[in-house]
Amino acid sequence: MKQRLPWIVCGLFALWVLSALRPAPKPGGFALAEFGRLPVLLNGRVQPFDSVARNTLLSMHGTQTVRPAPGEASGRVLSATEWLLELMSKPEQAGNRQVFRVESLELRNLLDAREGRLGQLAYNDFSQQKLQDLEQEARRISEKDSQLRSGYEKDALHLAESVHLYHRLRNSLRPENSQHFLEHLPDHPLKASLTASESGEFAGELKLYKQLVPVAMTLLHKEAAGEEYNQADVQLLASFFRRYEPLSRFAYPLIVPPMHPDVSRDDWSNIGTSLSESLRSGEVNPALDYFARMDSSFRKGRSDDFNAAVAEYRQWLQDKNLTPELKKGQREWLFNHLEPFYKSMTLYVAALILGCVFWLNFSHPVRRTAFYLVVLAFAIHTAGVLFRMFLEGRPPVTNLYSSAVFVGWGAVVLGIILERLFKDGVGVVTASTIGFVTLIIAHHLSATGDTMEMMRAVLDTNLWLATHVVVITIGYSATFLAGFLAIVYILRGVLSKGLTAETGKSLSRMVYGILCFATLFSFVGTVLGGIWADQSWGRFWGWDPKENGALLIVLMNAAILHARWGGIVRDRGLMVMAIAGNIVTAWSWFGVNMLGVGLHSYGFMDKAFVWLLTFIISQLVVMGLGMLPPRFWMSFKGNRPVDSTPKLSHRGGIKPRTA
Repeated sequence: MKQRLPWIVCGLFALWVLSALRPAPKPGGFALAEFGRLPVLLNGRVQPFDSVARNTLLSMHGTQTVRPAPGEASGRVLSATEWLLELMSKPEQAGNRQVFRVESLELRNLLDAREGRLGQLAYNDFSQQKLQDLEQEARRISEKDSQLRSGYEKDALHLAESVHLYHRLRNSLRPENSQHFLEHLPDHPLKASLTASESGEFAGELKLYKQLVPVAMTLLHKEAAGEEYNQADVQLLASFFRRYEPLSRFAYPLIVPPMHPDVSRDDWSNIGTSLSESLRSGEVNPALDYFARMDSSFRKGRSDDFNAAVAEYRQWLQDKNLTPELKKGQREWLFNHLEPFYKSMTLYVAALILGCVFWLNFSHPVRRTAFYLVVLAFAIHTAGVLFRMFLEGRPPVTNLYSSAVFVGWGAVVLGIILERLFKDGVGVVTASTIGFVTLIIAHHLSATGDTMEMMRAVLDTNLWLATHVVVITIGYSATFLAGFLAIVYILRGVLSKGLTAETGKSLSRMVYGILCFATLFSFVGTVLGGIWADQSWGRFWGWDPKENGALLIVLMNAAILHARWGGIVRDRGLMVMAIAGNIVTAWSWFGVNMLGVGLHSYGFMDKAFVWLLTFIISQLVVMGLGMLPPRFWMSFKGNRPVDSTPKLSHRGGIKPRTA
C-alpha cells in the first residue's frame, strides 16, 4: 500500500484539477458561461466579458466571487460574470452587494458606513452626499505626492476609483434608467409605437431611437438645403444626443464590434459611441439589438430568451468574420476557468507539507508522494505559462506579474533536478516553497488590473523579450533557489538535529553549483539588456535603477563565488552570503519599481513595500542565526564539528577553527 500511496494521492489531485473541465453550471437556467465567453475590446486587446468581470472585481473587491447580499433569500455566491451582468442589467439589485473593500476605519467613519462585514461595503451603503464628499477627498489626495500619502488617503483614493469604475460598468451594456428617460421625453408621435412592456426597457429605447435615425438624416438634408424642419424632431434628437454623448466617454469596455468588413478589426466602440455615430451613418449596429434582448430577458428572468440572444449574437459575429475574436474569448474564458496557477499553488502547499513530514519520519513513500505532487504542480504551472503565451503570442515574461510566475517556474525546474539527483527532500521543499511564494506574489499583483494588457511600445519587441527578459529572469530564479537552499541549511542546523555532515556537504554543493548557474544567466541577461537598451533608447547603459539592480545581482553572485574560491568562507559562510543574495535579488526585482523613477518602473506598487521590508527582515534574521557559533546549533551539539567559518592564522593564511 505504501508503494501505491504516491500514485493514489497524485491521482486524486489530478482528478481535482480535471474537474474544472466539467460543464459550467447555469444558475436559473441562464447560459452565463456562454455570455462570459463573448468578446469585447479593453486595454488594447480582445478579451471575454469573463476577464473584464474578474479583473475589475479583483481590483475592487480583492476576490473573484461575490457573497450573497444581506437579507438575500437564495444565499448563493455569485461568479464574477454573473455579478457583472447583474450590475449592468439590474443595478438596483447589484447595489446591495458588498463589493467595495475599505481597510481604513477612519474612512468607514467618514462614510458613516458601520454596517456589514469589516472592510466590505455595498454601493447602497453610501448616501449621495457621502459619495460627493468622497469624490472631493479623492481630488485633494490625487494632487498630493503618492509617496507622502497616508494609509487612509490611499484607501480613500482606491475607493473613489472603485466607485468610478462601478459607475462605468453600470452603463456599459445599456444606459441607466431607461424607464425614467422615456417617461421624460418630449411628446412625439413616435412614442406611441412603444408597447407598455417596451417603455420600461432599453429595448424600447433602442426601438424608438432606430425609428428616429432616418428622421435625423432627413433633418440634416433639410438643414443643408435651407428648408424648414419639425421642432419636435429636433427636441427629441437633442434628448437622445444629451444621453448618449456623455456615455461615449464613460462606458467602460468596448462591447460593440465593427459591422463592416472594410473597417479595422480593432475599431470596436462602447455603446454610447456606437449610438452617437449612427446619427451620422444612418445605421444602428445590429449588435445593440442582441445586447438589448440579453438585458431585457435577464431583467425579467426569461432564461430561454437570454440564451437564444447569446447564441444568435455569436452566430452574427461569425457571419461578420469575427471568428478569431470569438475563439480568443473562448480560449481566455477556458484559461480563467481552469485557474492553473491557483491549482499549482495548492499542489505546492501539499508537497511542502509532505516534504516537511519526510524530514520528521524519513518515510520514502512520503518523499516520493511529495516529489510527484511537485512534478504535477510543475506540469500545471507550465501549462499555464504556455497557455498565456499562446493567448497573447508573446514570450513568458512581459510584466511584473508574469515575471513572478516565471521566476517560480524556473526555480521549480531546478528544484526538481536537485531532488532527482540527491533524493533527500531538499529539492521538494525548496521548489514547493518558491513555487507557492511566487504564485502568491503573482496573485496579489493581479489585483492591480489586467495582467495581459498591451505593453509599452518599447517593450513590444518579441526578440528581446524572448532573450534578455527571459534569461535574466532565469538568473533571478537560480539566485532565489540558492538562497532558499541556504535557509534550509541554517534552519535545519539551528533548530533540529537533521543537518548531518553528509546533508550539509550536499546542500553546500547544491548552493555552489546553482550560484554558478545564476551568475552566468544574470550576467548574460544584463548584457543582453544593454544591447536592447542601445537599440531602444540609444544608449547601452544609463545607470537606471533597474539596470543598477541587475548589476548588483551579478556582483553579489560573483562576490559569493570568489569568497568561496578564496577560502574566505566555507559552508556556513557560503549559506549566509547566499541569503544576502535573496535580499539583493528581491530589491532588484521589486524594490526599484517602488522608487517610481527610471524607464523600467512598469510595476509600481505601494502596498508591496511592507511585504518587501518583511521579507528582508526575515532574511536578516536567518542570516543572524547562520552566524551563531556552532555550539548554538542543535545539529552540532556534542559533535564538535569543524566550523565552516574560517579565520586568519598568525601567518596570514586561512585555517579552520574548531567549535
